[in-house]
Amino acid sequence: MNDENLQSSKESWKKSVDRTLERFPERKDTFKTSSDINVERLYFPENDNEYENKLGYPGTYPFTRGIQPTMYRSRFWTMRQYAGFGSAEGTNRRFRYLLDQGQTGLSVAFDLPTQIGYDSDDVMAEGEVGKVGVAIDSLQDMERLLDQIPLDKVSTSMTINAPASVLLCMYIAVGEKQGVPLEKLTGTIQNDILKEYIARGTYIFPPKPSMRLITNIFEYCQQNVPKFNTISISGYHIREAGSTAVQEAAFTIADGMAYVDAALESGLDIDTFAPRLAFFFNAHNNFFEEAAKFRAARRIWAKIMKEHYQAKDPKSWKMRFHTQTGGSTLTAQQPDNNIVRVTMQALAAVLGGTQSLHTNSRDEALSLPTEESARIALRTQQIIANESGVADTVDPLAGSYYVEELTDQIEKDVESYLDRIRDIGGAVQAVEEGFMQREIQQKAYETQKNIEKEEEIIVGLNKYKLDEEVNPDLLKVDEALEQAQIQSMNTVRQQRDQDAVDKSLKAIREKAKDNSANLIPFILEAVKVYATIGEICNVLRDEFGEYTGV
Repeated sequence: MNDENLQSSKESWKKSVDRTLERFPERKDTFKTSSDINVERLYFPENDNEYENKLGYPGTYPFTRGIQPTMYRSRFWTMRQYAGFGSAEGTNRRFRYLLDQGQTGLSVAFDLPTQIGYDSDDVMAEGEVGKVGVAIDSLQDMERLLDQIPLDKVSTSMTINAPASVLLCMYIAVGEKQGVPLEKLTGTIQNDILKEYIARGTYIFPPKPSMRLITNIFEYCQQNVPKFNTISISGYHIREAGSTAVQEAAFTIADGMAYVDAALESGLDIDTFAPRLAFFFNAHNNFFEEAAKFRAARRIWAKIMKEHYQAKDPKSWKMRFHTQTGGSTLTAQQPDNNIVRVTMQALAAVLGGTQSLHTNSRDEALSLPTEESARIALRTQQIIANESGVADTVDPLAGSYYVEELTDQIEKDVESYLDRIRDIGGAVQAVEEGFMQREIQQKAYETQKNIEKEEEIIVGLNKYKLDEEVNPDLLKVDEALEQAQIQSMNTVRQQRDQDAVDKSLKAIREKAKDNSANLIPFILEAVKVYATIGEICNVLRDEFGEYTGV
């Protein structure tokens, strides 16, 4: 970058700061350390053109230093604690408790039957209703889940993939019942089926019809729900399955490219849907590697969107992402140690520039979190935000020889993986051939061997163990909940207009046969007359078939 371009980049950043401050003034007039030392908005070398060419300025291409000009000086990341268990009413109480404690966004965990499109009375759901998340069978459950929560003021993230279209329609229907205009609904639907094939397994349909549903959501939301993030391209579960940080970033970006390709093939313009793409990453224990991973991923995605896809809108170049601390790093042994792990992981996410964050609770290796554990996890974020000082300047790790070298090396290794996936034929083909799955399995195996040989130390697990473990109080889901949920669903079926349900399901079946049709309006109509998730998904199972794996 020559001196003229460097000055232009700096001036562009300053202008973007001014525009940002008009909407989001900084939290303080001045930022100071505890020793009364002034903290500037941004630090950078004065005479290092190569450095500034690679990093740029926050809020400007290639976004290595963050996607907003002032980052957390204007407003903190969204503190979005993941929650969901048992009934909709019980989860609603937990949501309202967390909001009262200062949480700034909702994040919904669904039970396994909901995740794979089965009603609570299906034989496939037996013993799993409400166990790892909230059971949602019909619009009535979604109404109870969001009772007294104003959807025009609170954004909601929903971790749902194969039946994402159905849950999104339920959310939209509740918003309409609350009188919230569609253009004011905000939140994120995970909607990332490729990582289900790669790492997690809660898929229903084969890849081709699944990609159709995803692009249908892109199109519908762009036209009707413009502030809703239509996908959260997830590396989190890839990492939970045993991948490295590099594999997590590489496979997530490859999946993102596959979704962009599918949307373009369906006729969508890139700058109409790309600004609403979002990502979801894991934060593990290797502190500097995690922070560097986020910076590298942001830079790679910006280059891909600008140079490969020729997107014109700078919003299309930005990688906006949510982070969750590493569930697989938590130990059942000495669970209070997990508070320390989560704190380090959350700090790495903040220093890496996350837009929202979930901090895991100390007891999640043993059960769903208790109210006390969930509060401690939320307080971890609040202490980092308000007491540590790390949010007072933008990208404080920038310029560290180690961090910058790690960022560059991760970028290089990720691009190498992307080249291999491109040679295979893209992410969908790589998934179908099992490439990513094999790569993850090999690394997971190597990690487990290292732990068993004590070459990798897990405090409290393979070293510094206690002779006698203390058993903490755990949250237990009442076994009676399953029958109560089934009874509630049966009541809905008895009271609804069955003719309207049958008509709506028939319309979905007919439109499913037409590859050019957008299914979302028809799913929405079915949801509004209280068709259940199982009924809708079974119609699509009949038409699309079921995926049985590699």
